Order: sequence, then C-alpha cells, then structure tokens
Amino acid sequence: ARDTRVEQSLQELVNSQAAKDAGIDGSVRFYLAGQPVSVQQRLGEDVTNKKTNAANKSDAEACRWVALSALRALQDGAKSRGANAVVDIVSYYKKNEFKSSTNYECYAGAILAGVALKGTYAKVK
Repeated sequence: ARDTRVEQSLQELVNSQAAKDAGIDGSVRFYLAGQPVSVQQRLGEDVTNKKTNAANKSDAEACRWVALSALRALQDGAKSRGANAVVDIVSYYKKNEFKSSTNYECYAGAILAGVALKGTYAKVK
C-alpha cells in the first residue's frame, strides 16, 4: 500500500480559513518543537493519532484535513486542562518522531491519510 510522506507548514494551516471552519478558534496556540515560546507552566503531554479518508483528494488536501482534526483534538485537550497552548509539538507517525520548527509530517495513501502529533499542554505568556 502507498504511504507517501508529505510535509506541510503548520502555521499556514493554523492561519487558514479551513482551520477556522474546523473550529480552530485561536484560543489555544500551537508551537512546534524548536519554536521560541515562554512557558509558565507545563500541564502534561498528549499524543493524537488521526486518520481520514483520502479517496478523491490530493495528498496535500487529505493531509491538511487530517492535520486539522489532530489540532482540534489538541485544542480540546488544552482547554480541558486550562492550557492556552500546545508546545514542543512533534510529528509522531508510527511512534517515530519528526521535529521541525515549521512543518508537520503526514502520510498519505490511496485510501487513508494520517497525522500523529505529540505535544505538551502549557500556559504561556
């Protein structure tokens, strides 16, 4: 089965209209590992592993769609813990860490696309 690695900009995705439409409301900020951020308090780590139907979508489109689902899960987790950010985010596909200060990693196939993100809930300034 095809499992094509795709890298895309997290910031572009978070700032997109699609993110707003998916309920990414700006109340929780997202920082990839390596991005500067002033953490006041760490509130636990979490992993989200999302898959989506990739049929009839380009790899890029399927990856954006499933990444929004992963970000929404992290946003909801942050809110439930009283956090206003998720920091040190790394891609965690099949438990392999991929660190980038700009991009997340997605794997796209003929049927499914998947994004796994690992991050730390935090209160930031």
